[in-house]
Amino acid sequence: MAVNLVNVENVSKVYGTRALLDGISLGVSEGDRIGVVGRNGDGKTTLIRMLAKLEEADTGRVTHSGGLRLGVLTQHDSLDPAATVRHEVIGDMADHEWAGNAKVRDVLTGLFGGLDLPGFPKGLDTVIGPLSGGERRRIALAKLLIEEQELIVLDEPTNHLDVEGIAWLAEHLRNRRSALVCVTHDRWFLDQVCTRMWDVQRGDVYEYEGGYSDYVFARAERERIAATEEVKRQNLVRKELAWLRRGAPARTSKPRFRVEAANELIKDVPPPRDSSELMKFASSRLGKTVFDLEDVTVQAGPKVLLKHVTWQLGPGDRIGLVGVNGAGKTSLLRALAEAARSEGEVQPAGGSVRVGKTVKLAYLSQEVAELDPTWRVLQAVQQVRERVDLGKGREMTAGQLCETFGFNKEKQWTPVGDLSGGERRRLQLLRLLMDEPNVLFLDEPTNDLDIETLTQLEDVLDGWPGSMIVISHDRFFVERTTDRVFALLGDGALRMLPRGIEEYLERRKRMEEAAAASVAAVPAAATQGSAPEKSAADQRAAKKELQKIERQLDKISEKETRLHAAIAEQATDFAKVAELDAELRELAGQRDELELRWLELADDA
Repeated sequence: MAVNLVNVENVSKVYGTRALLDGISLGVSEGDRIGVVGRNGDGKTTLIRMLAKLEEADTGRVTHSGGLRLGVLTQHDSLDPAATVRHEVIGDMADHEWAGNAKVRDVLTGLFGGLDLPGFPKGLDTVIGPLSGGERRRIALAKLLIEEQELIVLDEPTNHLDVEGIAWLAEHLRNRRSALVCVTHDRWFLDQVCTRMWDVQRGDVYEYEGGYSDYVFARAERERIAATEEVKRQNLVRKELAWLRRGAPARTSKPRFRVEAANELIKDVPPPRDSSELMKFASSRLGKTVFDLEDVTVQAGPKVLLKHVTWQLGPGDRIGLVGVNGAGKTSLLRALAEAARSEGEVQPAGGSVRVGKTVKLAYLSQEVAELDPTWRVLQAVQQVRERVDLGKGREMTAGQLCETFGFNKEKQWTPVGDLSGGERRRLQLLRLLMDEPNVLFLDEPTNDLDIETLTQLEDVLDGWPGSMIVISHDRFFVERTTDRVFALLGDGALRMLPRGIEEYLERRKRMEEAAAASVAAVPAAATQGSAPEKSAADQRAAKKELQKIERQLDKISEKETRLHAAIAEQATDFAKVAELDAELRELAGQRDELELRWLELADDA
């Protein structure tokens, strides 16, 4: 029987006139892996701070088992700014001691990319004071993970980590014996790590078995039975449930909820978006040309980030862009945005960018634009436009779109200066959408957004007719809102990844292994000579065939979308479902062959 580590008994916490938590009773036992979700401001951080005894409850009590070894990652670290990274993370361990410790090596490599901490000016001997908030947070996380604990409490551990870092952290936590309580908005991470969920809502905490996918299923069923939530929220939950049930790209875990119950819940829910219909609408708004890149080179100062890139963003394309930090993702968006703003007059360092005449671009950068702090939220939105056309016959007023993005009628009259960082981010995105763009560039749009706001944003983007590029470390958001993934792997090239982020992680792993192997292979290469390079004609032919395969893969994706919709419509006709499923399997086989050929050609192009 699992030993109880923490007991929370009838705990309440009030701030001002608002009860954040009201009579909560919970427990954490050995082996528990608990994810904590809920809207910003509903008390998630307060709950885990009381759980860790960093904050006192107004009523009730929190008890720890005797001698509990507890590790906590808060949103604000307590690192000594005068200390070095070595002092905070390694402590007094001698070099041979920590270098011979597999756990220390794994943590340093997983969080920093290597034992020498590449990116830090003096490696382990870098002084902490001048470092950024993101770098300090990784140091605090490394310090915690190197130690041994019975219970780890993490508040937003994936912040400031890239896709690879998040994947590493998920695997590391799965392999630890420590119990875990984790607040995060990263839904893929929750699915990978957690076996229980706590949903903090309006002073109460609802418990669910399973990871995030299971939680979505169970919450949808609870709300359907209880009928306590508004219809709008129920529809959002059921829509996400339908997407999860039908299978997202590169998902490695399957929900354990009853399949029959899940199918019953989603039998009348259409796919999240009709890609064919949106493509037609986008073409009518944008024409044939959006952005055409020909032999483009992008630089940041003297550093060349991308070289000789030929690529096309077409009408209705929904692209996820991933890559190592510093590979040029944001620089590429900036170069395209500059070309659009100047109507093609300003070009990158090399090559040319052709911009469609009807392109109306909205660019959400990582920096939050400054607004007059005295403006009210609704006023800031209405100054852009009173009403917005979201496509497919959907139109919203400024006030309605504010509510969709989590600004209720009371909040709409809050001065901008009183908003939190996440609320300002939401307002910035809201103002962009109100301007009715037909091309969206979103650079880390999920920063500071809670899960409920993320699902509402995804719902708005589902029916949005236009072209879109998304840069995000939130794997769930990328898979949910985009149709294709391209990667910058740090070698100056832009590559399509038919299998999405899973393929990106595999490629990055192969690159790291190849880099390690090349060190040993240098002497042999020197004696044997180098292989002849591919001719320019061969490279052009490879690129041409690559583009053809990418178009074929797009067509297969469209057919699969239609087949999934047909299966949902014919759910009670088992013979028809079997026939449609056979077609799906045949398409999957075609996709596998094309992807294999694509990978072969990608090395030659």
